Amino acid sequence: MQRQMGTGTRRARRRLVRGAAALSLLASVACSSAQQAPASVTAAGKPDDVVVATWNMCGVEQWGCEEAGGPHEKFQQLRDLVGGLGVRVLLLQEVCSEDLVASAVRLGPEWHSAFEPYEDVDAEGERTVVECTGRGRGRAGYGLLAASSLTGVEAVPTQQPTVGLHRGILCAGVPALAVRVCNAHIALRESDTAHPDWEFRDDQLRSLMAAAATDARTVVGGDFNSPPPAAKNTTAWVWPPEMYATYRECDQKGGSRKGRPTYADGTKIDYLFTLLPRTACEVVDTKASDHRPLVMKVSRPDTATGL
Repeated sequence: MQRQMGTGTRRARRRLVRGAAALSLLASVACSSAQQAPASVTAAGKPDDVVVATWNMCGVEQWGCEEAGGPHEKFQQLRDLVGGLGVRVLLLQEVCSEDLVASAVRLGPEWHSAFEPYEDVDAEGERTVVECTGRGRGRAGYGLLAASSLTGVEAVPTQQPTVGLHRGILCAGVPALAVRVCNAHIALRESDTAHPDWEFRDDQLRSLMAAAATDARTVVGGDFNSPPPAAKNTTAWVWPPEMYATYRECDQKGGSRKGRPTYADGTKIDYLFTLLPRTACEVVDTKASDHRPLVMKVSRPDTATGL
C-alpha cells in the first residue's frame, strides 16, 4: 500500500451525471489481436467461444443510483446480454443479493450465482453489511452469474481500508466452459476515511493478478475505479505492469491502453483481462446503470494444455 493525495469520488461524479441522456451506442472493436480488424461480439462465433461480461449494475440506490433503473430494467439488460450477445458468465458489481438470485432463476435452471456483500467498517472495527434499499432486495455486493455450475468459489483476501467501505475480489471456476473467472470491485481513492491519503488500488490489483496467475485459463475483470495507465494518468503507478504486458485487455488494440468509455462521465474504469485468445470485444449502451457492460469473446481453452 502506498500513500497518495487525491480529491473527488465516483459518487460525486454520479450526482453530476444523474439525469443526463445516455450516450449513443459505441461501435465494436477488435479483440482477437493487435493487427486484426474490429470484430463485434454479435459476429458469428465458433461453438467453442466463451463470452464473458462485466457490469456495474448501479443497484445500490442510496449510492446515487435512484434514477438508474429498477430491478426490472436491470434484468432486461442482463437478458439482452445473454440472449443477444451470448454471454455465459457475468461479473457483476453493485448488485443486490436477492436480485442476483432472482435473475438466475428467471434465466433458467442452468444458471448459477455466487455473491459477496460489501461491508462498512467503523473506527472501532465493527463491520456492518450494506443493505440494498427497496423491500426484499437483500444485501449490496458483488457477484458472479454463470450458465453452468460454479466451483471453488473463493473471496480473495487483499488490503482494505481501516475505516470505510470494503469491496473485494471473488473467483470461481466454470468447468463446463473450461475457464476460471475473478470479479474485482477495486477501492475508490480516499476510501479510508481515517487515512484518506492511503492508496489501496495498487495492493488490490496485485492481489487480483496473483489470483489470476494460479490458472492460465482465468478471465479477470470488474470495476477497477481507475482510468487506464496512459501517459496523462497521474495514478498509472497503481497498475501492475503485467496487466498490459503479459495479459491483454478486452478493448486493448496494439499498444494502446485507452479503450472506450465505460462510465457515464466519459472515462474507462471497467475492464476484462485474460491470457486466452480474444476474438471480439464490445461496449454495450444501457439506460439501466451509469456503467456500460463490457463484453469479451475468447477461445475456449484446451483442457489438456490449459490454453
